[in-house]
Order: sequence, then structure tokens, then C-alpha cells
Amino acid sequence: MLEAALQFNLKTAELSGNSEIQHVVRTLSDLKGIFRDEKLRSSLPQNTVAYKVQTFFPVKEGTNGGLFWGSTFIEPGMIGDEYFMTKGHFHELRDRTEIYMGVAGVGALILMDESGRTWCERMHPGSVHPIQARVAHRVANVGTEQLSFLACWPADAGHDYETIQKDGFGARLRCVNGVPQLVEENE
Repeated sequence: MLEAALQFNLKTAELSGNSEIQHVVRTLSDLKGIFRDEKLRSSLPQNTVAYKVQTFFPVKEGTNGGLFWGSTFIEPGMIGDEYFMTKGHFHELRDRTEIYMGVAGVGALILMDESGRTWCERMHPGSVHPIQARVAHRVANVGTEQLSFLACWPADAGHDYETIQKDGFGARLRCVNGVPQLVEENE
């Protein structure tokens, strides 16, 4: 019998079955400058895992027409009133799109267009999120259990983390009276 090139666990989002799966772990030390309260972030154990990413690149990066797959696992946690979240990025080739699909847990997909307008969508098991071209994106875990989701994007899209590191998003997802809420940066 033929074997699949990659296995995907529908309950956990774990990728397996291929020796070329790459693993990235992001700790609090990797998230310098992401949270509003940098002093609090830097005072916490820097080896605390905020999220992990598994990626599968079946074609060479930069290949036109190829697709990459990834699973992200964000731990529950907060820095002050902000939820653990991914670094966030635009694509280097701004006209590329991406798709996220919620697998486990509850989160918020935070989106921002090039003008800084920011909005979010609720992520949950089975939710599908087409991310349009020229839109930055990051995900926050707003629940009490690990949030996991699957991503698929063009192999030539690239990642521009630097713009987000430098300029941030137009609003921050904060816990306000126990509820996740986007708050404009100047508030």
C-alpha cells in the first residue's frame, strides 16, 4: 500500500509521517517587543514556551506554484492583559494569501491591512479563515487550553516579521473585564 507524504491529526493538528517536518519553539525570550508590558514580559521565566510551529515544505522555498503546510500550537497564558500570541507577519510578496483552520481550543485571528486598520475573527475547531493579500496576521490564544490550527500558504510568499516588530498592529487584543477586546494603541 502507498503511504501518504504527510499525516495530519484532525484532533490535535500534529503533523507526522515525514522526516522533513521542521519544528520551531517560541519562548518569551523570542517575543521581545511584542507585548505592551515589556517590563513584565522580561521579568518572567524567559524559557516559558508561548507557542510551537511545525512546518512541511514539500518544495523549495520561493517556488512559484508550490504550497507549504504548518500547524501552530499556542499555549494559554497572559502578559499583563494581553494573551499569548504569535509574532505576526505580512508576506514578503504582499499579494499572497493564506488559509488558517482552527483545530482545537479558542483563539482570535488578528488581522491588519496596510493602512493599520485592525480587526479580528474568532477561531475555534472547524473555523476556516481565508487571509487576504496585503493583510498582516497573528493569532492569540484567548482560552484556557492549548490552541492549535493548520495553515497553508504559497511557497513563494515569504514572511515579513520586521514590519510588525517595528510598527506593531493598529490595535492590541486585550482582556477587558474578562473578555477579549481590540483596543486602539492610543487608548
